[in-house]
Amino acid sequence: MAQNPAPADPFQWLEDVQGERALNWVRERNAGTQKILQARAEYAPVRADILSVLNAKDRIPGIVRRGDWLYNFWQDAANKRGLLRRTSLAEYRKAAPAWETVLDLDALATKENENWVWGGSVCLAPEYRRCLLMMSRGGADAKVVREFDLFSKTFIADGFNLPEAKQQVDWIDADNLYVATDFGPGSMTDSGYARIIKRWKRGTPLASATQVFEGVAKDVAVQVSVDRTPGFERTVLIRALDFYNSKQFLLAADGKQIELDLPSDANATFWRDKLLIELKSDWKLPGQTHASGSLLLADATAYLKGERKFRSLFTPTASRSLDGYTHTHSHLLLTINEHVTSKLEEWKFDGAKLSHRVVNAPSPGHLNVTSLHDPMLAKDAMGDAYLMNYADFLTPDSLFLGQAGSDTRELLKARPAQFNAEGMKAEQLFATSKDGTQVPYFVVWPKGAKKGTDADGSNPTLLYGYGGFQVSLQPWYSGGFGKAWYGRGGVLVVANLRGGGEYGPNWHQAAIKANKQKSYDDYIAVAEDLIKRKITSPRHLGIMGGSNGGLLVGATFVQRPDLFNAVVCQVPLLDMRRYHTLLAGASWMAEYGNPDDAAEWAFISKYSPYQNVKAGVKYPKVLFTTSTRDDRVHPGHARKMAARMMEQGHDLLYYENIEGGHGGAADNEQRATLQALEFSYLWQQLGR
Repeated sequence: MAQNPAPADPFQWLEDVQGERALNWVRERNAGTQKILQARAEYAPVRADILSVLNAKDRIPGIVRRGDWLYNFWQDAANKRGLLRRTSLAEYRKAAPAWETVLDLDALATKENENWVWGGSVCLAPEYRRCLLMMSRGGADAKVVREFDLFSKTFIADGFNLPEAKQQVDWIDADNLYVATDFGPGSMTDSGYARIIKRWKRGTPLASATQVFEGVAKDVAVQVSVDRTPGFERTVLIRALDFYNSKQFLLAADGKQIELDLPSDANATFWRDKLLIELKSDWKLPGQTHASGSLLLADATAYLKGERKFRSLFTPTASRSLDGYTHTHSHLLLTINEHVTSKLEEWKFDGAKLSHRVVNAPSPGHLNVTSLHDPMLAKDAMGDAYLMNYADFLTPDSLFLGQAGSDTRELLKARPAQFNAEGMKAEQLFATSKDGTQVPYFVVWPKGAKKGTDADGSNPTLLYGYGGFQVSLQPWYSGGFGKAWYGRGGVLVVANLRGGGEYGPNWHQAAIKANKQKSYDDYIAVAEDLIKRKITSPRHLGIMGGSNGGLLVGATFVQRPDLFNAVVCQVPLLDMRRYHTLLAGASWMAEYGNPDDAAEWAFISKYSPYQNVKAGVKYPKVLFTTSTRDDRVHPGHARKMAARMMEQGHDLLYYENIEGGHGGAADNEQRATLQALEFSYLWQQLGR
C-alpha cells in the first residue's frame, strides 16, 4: 500500500475539542450567527412552534415491553432531561394512561450536579428487576453504566458500575456480566471502541474480570450477544472487521469459540432452533447461489454440523428490498421496501410447516414493526402480538396493536395533526443521474405552491439527502417541518440516493469507496430535475444533510455552487484527509476508503470538501452546525471548513451547540433553538 503523508493543516488547532482557543473561536462564531438569525421575524415563532411539537403532551409514547410492564422514556417542558416511567397494557390503551415514574433524570442530574442524558438500558429477564442504565454527559456516545433496581427504583450502591467509555454490556446471569469497555492502554480499537470482552463477577473489582474474547486494533469493535431463551441458550461473540464485515463465533460450554461459516458481510440471527441469514452480497455454494439482499432460513443444529440447506424467505427484485424483520412466538414479520414505501409480509411456523401471506397494512408510507413477544416466558400471553406504527409525510403517526396471523388490529394511539395539511400533496418523482440511473425522490407540496403549468421556479425548496451506510430515507411525519416549512409555503424534497439502502445492498454498494461520487451525482441530478421542472430555481433551492449527509451537501455545494442558494451542513464529515484519525472515523473506511493509501486518496481527494473549497469561487452562504460533545463525528470538521472558507473570503454562518452529542442537542429546548436557527436561515436565503 503506497503511503500518502498528510500535508500541514493550518487549522488543525481547531481539532482541540475543549481547547480554550478553539472554544473562544466557537463562541465568537455562535454569537455572530445568533445575532443575525435570532433577529429575523421567523425565529421566535418558529422556535415556539417547534418546542410545542417536541414537548406536546399528545405525542405517542414509545414503549418497550419488560414482563408485565410497558416502559417509556419521556421528555417535555417540565422534564427536560426526561422520565423513565411505566404502565400496563390496559392503561396504555386509555387516552390518558396512568404512568408510574421509575427514574427522574432531571432530579438525578440536579442531585449529582451532572449533565445526564439518557442512553438506554439492558435489563435482566425474566424478572426484570435488575437493569444496567446507561447515561452520558451532554449526549456523547461515551456513557457510564450503573446498576438499577426497577422494583425499589434505586441505584444499587454495591452493584455493577462502569466509568464513562464507549462500551457494551450484557447479562450472563444475575451475578455475571460480559463487559466490552476501556480496560486501559491497548484495550480500544483505532476507531475508539472496545477491543476486549471480559466476564465480570459481582462483588469483584473490574480489574479481576476474566478475558473471554479479543479483536485487534484495526477492527472497528468487538460485541457480545447473549440469548437466554430457555432450551436455546447461546452466546455469540463478534469481531467487527470493518463497518460491514465481521467474524462471528459461538461460545461453547467449554469456553471454545466456534467460528460460524458465513460470508463476512452477512447478518446471522439465531431464533430458537432456527438460523436466519441476511445476505449483503451473492453467496455461491455448491449447486446453489443466493442473491444479495436475500433472507435465508436454516435449521440451526444442522447448519452447525455442516449442512447447507436453506429456505429463502425473501428474494429481492429490482423494486423490492428487505427493510427489516422481527419474530413473534410463531411468526416472522418482514418489512419490505417497494419503491421506498413499506409493505408487510409474514411467515407462519407450525412445526416443520411454513406458510406465507401478505399482510393488509396501511400504505403508501412507512411501517415500523416491533414484536411484543418475550421468549423468556414459558407461556406468553402476547406471544404473537406486535406493534405497528404507520406514518407518511402528511399523515400523523398511528400505533396499532397487531396479532400475527390476522389483519385485524387495534388502534392504540393516534398522533393528532400538528399542522394543517389541507391542500398539501406528496408525490414521488424520478431523476436521471449522470450514468443513466433512475433516482427516486419525494416532493412534499405546500398549499398554494406553483406547480405543473403554473410552475415558474419561485418555490422555496429544501432538498434533503443522506446517501450512505445503507440508510433508507422513507416517508415520515414531522410537525416541525409542517409548521416551520410547509405551513409557510416551503417545498420539501427527499432524495433516495445511491449509497442508501432504499433498493437493498446493491444500491448501497454502488456508491461506496471509488464510486462515492455517484451519491453526489444523484443529488445533483435531483437538483437539476427540480430546476428543469421549474419546481424551483437556484435562487430558491437549498440543501440539508447531517453526518454523512453533511459530507453529501458539503461535496455537492463545492462541486456545483451554481445550483444552490442555501446549505445547512449538520454535524458533518468534511476533511476526508484526516477523518480516519478523528474519533470514530477509522470505522468508516469501508464506506469511504483509506486516505493514507495513495490509490484510495486519489478518489477521495476529488470530492473531499475541505481540500476542494477555493477562494474566488461564488459559493452559497453556508450554515454549518455541530456539537462540541459529538464524540462520533469530530466537530473539527465543521470548525476547520468554516475557518478555511472565512480565510478565503467567503461569507458563512456557524453554530456549535456546546452539548448534544451526534444528535446536535441534549434536550428539547436546545433542539428547538438549533432547528429555529436553521429554518430562519433557510427563509433568509430562499424566501421569495
